[in-house]
Amino acid sequence: MTQFERSDLLRILRITARQLSGWQRAGLIGVSDSFSFFDLLQIKKVRDLRAKRVKSATILASLQAMQARVAGMENPFLEAGSFSIGSRVAFRTEGRALDPIDGQFIMDFADSGQVVESTRGFRPVAGPQTVAEFFSRGVLLEEDPAAAQEAIASYKNVLKLDPDYAPAHINLGTLYYNQSDYDLAEEHYRKAIESDPRYALAYFDLGNVLDETQRLAEAIGAYKAALQLAPTYADAHYNLALAYERSRQPRLAIKHWRSYLKLDAQGPWAAHARAQYRKLLDAEKLKIVYRR
Repeated sequence: MTQFERSDLLRILRITARQLSGWQRAGLIGVSDSFSFFDLLQIKKVRDLRAKRVKSATILASLQAMQARVAGMENPFLEAGSFSIGSRVAFRTEGRALDPIDGQFIMDFADSGQVVESTRGFRPVAGPQTVAEFFSRGVLLEEDPAAAQEAIASYKNVLKLDPDYAPAHINLGTLYYNQSDYDLAEEHYRKAIESDPRYALAYFDLGNVLDETQRLAEAIGAYKAALQLAPTYADAHYNLALAYERSRQPRLAIKHWRSYLKLDAQGPWAAHARAQYRKLLDAEKLKIVYRR
């Protein structure tokens, strides 16, 4: 199967490295150095939905809910048609249009304006029952800062059903991190790594906690682990460069500023990265001249 490099993907879909990195962090796309044709189709659908201002958290919740409601469906983007309805995502499957989060079939209009399928509904359920349903509910609750405790409770329900569900540990860790509860954040990031040792985002988030709690050497180790798994992880290069600067290792910082700029030359953090790169590079040149 044809594989596309990251640079090819960005060029073909006309997206930025920052966009791709953000969708990977949101869990919509796997972190990888190469992408298949099917990955390209999936990322295109994410791009189109985000262009219509559908939030990443809503897209992820809809995918999770669709997988839970349709037995055997692994990738709703590839196995069902998708489209936006206001701020929500709906899928066409078996000739009908479905909003998977509330479980309702909806009025689906063709381009001609004709109704494709009449409204029908699933048998109502008492509430979330499965890992996917609890996880989807947690993702949606995260959109409202006032609902953080409800989101935490929903993710805890996920872990009661599946203690090794790494994405729930990641999201719980981030909620605790945002509340400055770094001990619990670290605990859940480490559990995510235990559950899935190849989860680059878990190492990246753990690095942020370690950095925040002044354990700079450990933070550097965590960022490096993330980059071993995903060498094109732009945000990990950025944070590692900062960590090397603070640990007075400017040449290593230069290396990672340069790597970051190759991956994200136009993003909102690129100007700062470029300024730091030039400042450190000029300083190193002066040191060399002085020694000579």
